[in-house]
Amino acid sequence: MQLLDKSITIPAAPDNRGLIQHFEKAFSFRRGEGEIPVRLAITSLDGGTYSCEIGYLIGSDHSFAEGCESIFAFRQRNGVNAGKFNAVFIVPTGIGAEVGGHAGDASPAAQLLASCCDQLITHPNVVNASDMNEMPANAHYVEGSVLCRLLMGTIGLESVRANRVLVVYDNQADQMIESLVLNTVESARSTYGLDCTGIYKLEPPLQLTASSAPSGRAVGSGRNIDKLFDLLRETAEDYDAVAISSLIGVPDGHHEKYFNSAGNMINPWGGIEAMLTHAVSHCFNVPSAHAPMIESREILNENPGRVDPRMAAEAISSSFFQCVLKGLRQSPRIVIDPDQMAASGVMTARDVSCLIIPEGCIGLPTLAALEQGIPVIAVCEGSGLIASELSSLPWRANQLFVAENYWEAAGILSALRAGIAPGSVRRPFARLEVKTWRKTKAPDSTVRHRYL
Repeated sequence: MQLLDKSITIPAAPDNRGLIQHFEKAFSFRRGEGEIPVRLAITSLDGGTYSCEIGYLIGSDHSFAEGCESIFAFRQRNGVNAGKFNAVFIVPTGIGAEVGGHAGDASPAAQLLASCCDQLITHPNVVNASDMNEMPANAHYVEGSVLCRLLMGTIGLESVRANRVLVVYDNQADQMIESLVLNTVESARSTYGLDCTGIYKLEPPLQLTASSAPSGRAVGSGRNIDKLFDLLRETAEDYDAVAISSLIGVPDGHHEKYFNSAGNMINPWGGIEAMLTHAVSHCFNVPSAHAPMIESREILNENPGRVDPRMAAEAISSSFFQCVLKGLRQSPRIVIDPDQMAASGVMTARDVSCLIIPEGCIGLPTLAALEQGIPVIAVCEGSGLIASELSSLPWRANQLFVAENYWEAAGILSALRAGIAPGSVRRPFARLEVKTWRKTKAPDSTVRHRYL
C-alpha cells in the first residue's frame, strides 16, 4: 500500500452550492481502482473551476477499500445542543500558516480560544511542539480526519480517562536514534503515567518522503503502509490509540535551509505526517499521531543557531515524540455507531457551536460547517496559503465572521457564547434595511409573494 497525492481540476457548482456532494461525484469519476481518499484541500475557487489536491491510499485489497467509509459521507445534524458552547479550532497542516505553521506555535491562540468556550476541539498541528504539548485543560486532542468526520456528522467523540497507547517506530541502523524514541516513551510512563501497551519496531521501515504540491502545500508519499496496517489489524484488541515515529525523507541540506529561513519556509514534514495519520484514523477509527525521527547523528549535532521563535521547539528536541504521547494519552474515543452517538456524554455535530480557521482555508471541515449551519470565524492574521475568500461560499446570514487576528476572534467567540450578535458591539452601528412585503395575484389566480 502507498500514500500518494494528486491535483485535479473540476467544474464549479452553480453558486458554489452543494459542494460536498459535488466533490464526491467529481472524484468518483476520477478515482482509480482501489484508491481510498483520505485528505482533501481545495486550493482555489477560481471562476468556473475548482483546483483540488487529494491525498489517498492505493494498493489495498477490494474488501478493505469497501469497508472504509467515504471521507465525503455527510449526515445533517438534527438540531443544536445549546447546553454548552464548544468550539473547533483548525490550522491545516502544511500551508505555512503564520500562526500554527510550525511546532506548536498556535498553542497560545488555542489557550485564548479555550478560555472563551466550554470545550475546545483541536488537532495535533495546533499544539504539537516536539518535546512540549501545552494544550488547554478543556481541550480535546483529535486527529484531523476525526475532527472532519465530527463536523460531517458521521462520528461522535467520547471522553476517556486514559488510552492504551501503541507505539510504532521505524527500524534504524543507528541504535542511538532508536534509543531517543524508546527513552521518550519510558519518560512518559515514569513521569505522567502513560499506559503504553506495546512498542513495535517496523522492519522494513515506513518509507515516507516529503514533497510540495503545485499550490505550494506540503504533501508527500509513503510506502510500506501495508506493513503498518497489518500490525494494527493483528494487535487491534491491545490498544486505543496509535503513536508513530518514523523517518521522513527530505533533500540534503534541508534542515539548515529550514532553520535559516526565518520562519518563512513551510514545514516540509507535516504534509506527509497528516496524510499518514488521516489514513490510520480513517481506516481503523482510533486516535493517531506521528512524529518524525531525526535522520542522523550529524543532523542531531548541527547547531541551528538562534532560530525564529516559532521554530524554537523543534530546534531543542531530539525525538519530537513527547507531544504525540501526551496528546494521545486522553484523546477521545471515536464513536461510529449511530445509536451510541445518541448516548449521553457523546459529543456530535449537534454539540459544535463554532469553527475557527485561518481565512481562505477551504476543506471538508469548512464545507461541513457551511452545510451544518455552524458559525465560522475566519482569522486573517496568521493565515498561510490562501485558497479563496470564504465569502464566495453561500453562507447563511451571520454565519461567517472575519476576524483580523486571534484577539478579535476571541471577542467574536465570546459574543456568540453570550448570545450577542457580534456586530452589536461594533461601530458604526447601521440601521436595519426595511423591506416591503406585498401579495400580488397572478393571472392564474394563484397568490405570489415578493420582496420589493
